Amino acid sequence: MAVVIGAVAVGAAVFLVVGGGSGPNGPRALTSDEVNRLAITRFRNYQAHGRAVTIRVPSATGGLSIAGSVDYRANVGYGVVHGTGRDTSSDGLIQWKAGTVLVHPMANTPAVAPASPPASGWYGRPSQPSGSALDSALAIALGLGSNRPDNAELLPQNGAAWAGEGQLRGRGVDIMLGPHTGAGAGTSGTVRYWIGPDGTMYRVQAGVASEPQPVVIDFDTQKYAPVRPLPGVAPPP
Repeated sequence: MAVVIGAVAVGAAVFLVVGGGSGPNGPRALTSDEVNRLAITRFRNYQAHGRAVTIRVPSATGGLSIAGSVDYRANVGYGVVHGTGRDTSSDGLIQWKAGTVLVHPMANTPAVAPASPPASGWYGRPSQPSGSALDSALAIALGLGSNRPDNAELLPQNGAAWAGEGQLRGRGVDIMLGPHTGAGAGTSGTVRYWIGPDGTMYRVQAGVASEPQPVVIDFDTQKYAPVRPLPGVAPPP
């Protein structure tokens, strides 16, 4: 399939993998088909309008899991936060966009975020560009969509490579390494993608500077629910 090559914005996205996955001879150069699939994978998310996600955020105290949706047209995410292996002090609802995080603490946090966000009880703060694994993870998730394909000619020059193949939740995928094209100062290292035959991304793993373990973002872990703006809060431009 022919791919239209668009310009790459230097602060675009990130590419990684969870646990190994290299071929028998280690990473190799991408074929033309593979580099084209890598170039369109963020654009696929934009074409879909939004994707259901589960974001696993590492922490020395057990980490956080966020299940929800990211709207790649409006650049806003919404979901429910649960602590993993820790207390429930961070549990509740969360909505985020570039530069802003809003949280709604809850004593009895549901498994799925309500389709209509509560009308009150939200607390907003600026996102932290570094030093927060949570905020880095949220920025990475937002950066995985683009309104145009990335530049396929530049990807190999910036370190993109094929690292392996396998199955992910019953789907055949190729694992590709890519350059860290910047989701903020809190990110670090190379990234890996699990990408399907049509360029759809199914998992991303990305390093964050504040934690030794990577952020892991899985797609299609539940049904996508449209992200609705918070009552009384203007939608992002």
